[in-house]
Amino acid sequence: MTNSAPFPVYPHRHLLGIAGLNVPDILCLLDRADEAVALSRQREKKKSVFRGLTQINLFFEASTRTQASFELAGKRLGADVMNMSVASSSVKKGETLIDTAMTLNAMRPDILVIRHQAAGAAALLSQKVGCAVINAGDGAHEHPTQALLDALTIRRAKGRFDGLTVAICGDVLHSRVARSNIILLNTMGAHVRVVGPSTLMPAGIEHMGVDVHTSMETGLKDVDVVMMLRLQRERMAGAFVPSIREYFRHFGLDAQKLSLAKPDALVMHPGPMNRGVEIASEIADGPQSVIEEQVEMGVAARMAVMEALLDPAKNNGGAL
Repeated sequence: MTNSAPFPVYPHRHLLGIAGLNVPDILCLLDRADEAVALSRQREKKKSVFRGLTQINLFFEASTRTQASFELAGKRLGADVMNMSVASSSVKKGETLIDTAMTLNAMRPDILVIRHQAAGAAALLSQKVGCAVINAGDGAHEHPTQALLDALTIRRAKGRFDGLTVAICGDVLHSRVARSNIILLNTMGAHVRVVGPSTLMPAGIEHMGVDVHTSMETGLKDVDVVMMLRLQRERMAGAFVPSIREYFRHFGLDAQKLSLAKPDALVMHPGPMNRGVEIASEIADGPQSVIEEQVEMGVAARMAVMEALLDPAKNNGGAL
């Protein structure tokens, strides 16, 4: 991955969400990510474009997969990467997010990756620090790099977005992954369906430009992509679903339900999976699954975002 490629300048200072990005913005990031995939498949995977730069990963929520992906992305670009352990920090002692931001800002990082349980935390942090901020997930708001890696996976398999029908299935109500994907896929011209029990469907979801289905039988009919969402364990034990067995019977992806989609439909899942809850093992490990590819694309997408944000040619425009 080099700065010699003729990529357009990415105009935004931060990546706080997919909302507000236009088609050229998204294509810029996906094209950069394609080049990062090629780098990651070489024997020599490390570049020096971020030599001397500092990346801090600030995770208030545990996420081994996402944090590891951001760490690897930064190191492959040559950055010095610090993972801040919130559990052992003064944040647990009552320090506010703003206090933490001021402390980190004094360390003069170049890029700050934040994951937080409160919606809007990344946006707040971006107003208090002097470096680029990447939202690695904030509450039920957005998870923009997940949507980008999902889009990269789809584009590399299907070659396009326009005209594709994508079914996002499961706990749409609490899913920042669903929200970011809906925004991105609609922007890129795909047709989006959301599928799940009515108890896990947010009020007014149809206003986001999606078709709403409460049955997998209608929701998966002739779709090009089936994107399953993780069901959090607290939803399983609460009033959202009657039981795990009933949830899987009606909304878990098995061979019978997948047969309703197009024969070449992709099967996706942001991980970690609950096998036997939202997806059957034979489907997760089957020929239509691109779940493993999603993990690989995650490192590439995050490399692309970081390099785009810190491109010396950029104009440090709006904070999106």
